[in-house]
Amino acid sequence: MTIPVLILAIANRWADEYGVERELVHAVIEVESFSNPRAVSVAGAVGVMQLMPATAATFGVRNRFDPEENVRGGVAYLAWLRDRCGGDRRLMLASYYAGHGTILRRGLAYSSQDVRAYVERVAFLYRRNRWETILRTTGRVP
Repeated sequence: MTIPVLILAIANRWADEYGVERELVHAVIEVESFSNPRAVSVAGAVGVMQLMPATAATFGVRNRFDPEENVRGGVAYLAWLRDRCGGDRRLMLASYYAGHGTILRRGLAYSSQDVRAYVERVAFLYRRNRWETILRTTGRVP
C-alpha cells in the first residue's frame, strides 16, 4: 500500500522529530487506518493513527481527525512507549494496540491472539519498508 504524499510527509517529519523510525511509523499507519484520516474503529479510536480519546488528550491532540495532530500524537505516543519498553518493538507495538497499562504490567505474557497478530503484521510491514528504504537509498540488496 502506498501512503498518500501529504500523510507521508507528516509522518516523516514527526518520526524524525521524535526519533522513531519512519518505516515503523508507516507500518503502524498502514495497519491502523490505511492512511484514512476519517477512520473510526468500533472501540472509538480515530484518525490516521487511531488514537483513543485519553491518549489523544495526553499527547495534546485536540482534533483527532486532523492528520497533522493525529500523526504527531501517535508518533509521540510511540516514542513514549519505546522509552517505557526499553526499545523492545514487540512490547511497544502491543502497548500501542492494546493499551500500555495492560501490556507494561504483563510484558510479553499477554495472551490475546489479536495483539499477537497486530504485532506480527506491523513487524512484517516494518521489515518490508526497511528493505524498500535500503533498496531506494543504496540501489542494492545488503
